Amino acid sequence: MINSKKIKLRKRSLADAVENYAWLTDPELTRLDAAPIFNATFAHYLAVYREELGYTSRKRCAFAVETADGKHVGNCSYYDINDKKKEAQLGIMIGNRDYWDKGYGTEAVTALLKHIFRETDLNRVYLKTLVSNIRAQRCFQKCGFVFSGHLDRDGYHFILMELRRKQWQEQQPRQPEGKTDDG
Repeated sequence: MINSKKIKLRKRSLADAVENYAWLTDPELTRLDAAPIFNATFAHYLAVYREELGYTSRKRCAFAVETADGKHVGNCSYYDINDKKKEAQLGIMIGNRDYWDKGYGTEAVTALLKHIFRETDLNRVYLKTLVSNIRAQRCFQKCGFVFSGHLDRDGYHFILMELRRKQWQEQQPRQPEGKTDDG
């Protein structure tokens, strides 16, 4: 589990399936994610999700985003992990609209980046977000991501952003000698 002030990033669980299904079938959320609406039944989704939870991959690390008081509000992950290039793609979705524009996404991305750059040997994290998704772009910029290009795919227009370990380290507040993040 990865903790910060407002959120916890924890292992995904079967109990998350109801919210995840609702988010996958929500037209606005799928539009923001440039994804088709999931149109399978909940029973089918649950079977696939249950199987997915039992599968571990060296190419993907996925987390549920939970508030400090235990409410599941979204998901985040880093995936397409390339050990040779030492890079991965980042994705996040705060599916519960009650938690939009309140810093939960920024805090989740910050916590995930801290985990990536402290616990792995990855040197670059990149992402793509729709040109029209200004909320996401602001979040990623607050977390240190910089513009790195454009991508047009399947009729969607994306902005590419990246953050390298060195830039991330330079953005971290300096700790007084003898102090750690834990106090």
